[in-house]
Amino acid sequence: MNKFNYADLDGHLLQLLVAVVEVGSITGAAQRLGVTQSAVSHLLDKLRAITGDALFVKSGRGIVATAHAEQLAAKARELLTGMENFALAGEFAPARWRTTFTIAANDFQRDVLLPPLMHHLREQAPGVLLRVIASNIPSLDMLRREHCQLVISPRPPEGSDVMQKRLFEDEPRVFFDSTQRQAPQTQADYLAAEHITVVYEPSRSLDLDQWLLQRGIQRNFRVMVPGFAGLPAFIRGSQLLATVPSLLQNHLLKDLASAPVPVPCPKMPMYMIWHRRYHDDSAHRWLREQLSQISCTIRA
Repeated sequence: MNKFNYADLDGHLLQLLVAVVEVGSITGAAQRLGVTQSAVSHLLDKLRAITGDALFVKSGRGIVATAHAEQLAAKARELLTGMENFALAGEFAPARWRTTFTIAANDFQRDVLLPPLMHHLREQAPGVLLRVIASNIPSLDMLRREHCQLVISPRPPEGSDVMQKRLFEDEPRVFFDSTQRQAPQTQADYLAAEHITVVYEPSRSLDLDQWLLQRGIQRNFRVMVPGFAGLPAFIRGSQLLATVPSLLQNHLLKDLASAPVPVPCPKMPMYMIWHRRYHDDSAHRWLREQLSQISCTIRA
C-alpha cells in the first residue's frame, strides 16, 4: 500500500470520502455535496492514488466501502471536526458556521422538535445544512462512529462516553376516529377495544406498551406499524385506538380525536444524546441550547 502524501489531502477530499461511505453511492454523494457525479468520480480516483486502496467495490447494483475506507472515514470525520473548530477559533458566531449537522430522530421527535430548529438555523446559522436520519433504537455506534452528531430519543443508549439531557416529558393520550366510535370511558372499554401501535424493530415495542404489559394490561393489537406516521391511515374509518404521546395531536394526529387514557400510565420522557467529544464544542453546545429552548416552548 502506498504511503499517504499528506500534502495532497484537503477538506474537500475528506468530505467526499465521508459522504460516499455514508450514502453508499456516487449519485447520492454528489447530491449531498452539490457537485457532479463526474467530479465525485475524479476525486475518488485521486483518493485511491493517495491511499493505494480501492476504497469502494461493487456490490449488486451499488457500491460498498472497503474495510480500509471505513477506517479512513472515521479519521476523516475527526479531521473535519478539527478543521471546523480551527475555522471557528475564537468566539463562536452562528452566522459563520458552515457544516452539515446530522440528527438521528424518529418521526415523533422529528416533527415536534426539528421544524422549529430548522427555522432557528435559517435565521441565525444559514450556513448549516440540517440532515435528519432515523434513529430507530439508537445505538452507541451511531455516535461513536459519527453517523450523527446528536440523537433525540426516549431511550438513551448506555455508555460512559455519551452525554444526555432531558428535553421534555409528555403524557399519553388515546387517539381515535370520532366518526366511528366514542372515547373509551373505563378500563373495561379500553381493554375490549382493538388497538394499533408502533414497533420500530420486531422485538422492541414502545416503552409505554412494555410498561402496561408488565402490569397485566393486555390489549388486543390488530395492527403494528414501523413509525407514528403510519397510524392515521389505519385509524381513520376504523374503531382502532392508538395510545401514543399527546404532542402528536399538534402534528401527525391533529385531525383525529383524543382522550385521556382510562388506565394509569407513566410520563414519557425525551432526551437529546451526544458523544463526549462534542460536549465542550462551542458550535455543538449552541445547537443543543437551541433545542433546549424549543423544548421549553412546546409544553408551554
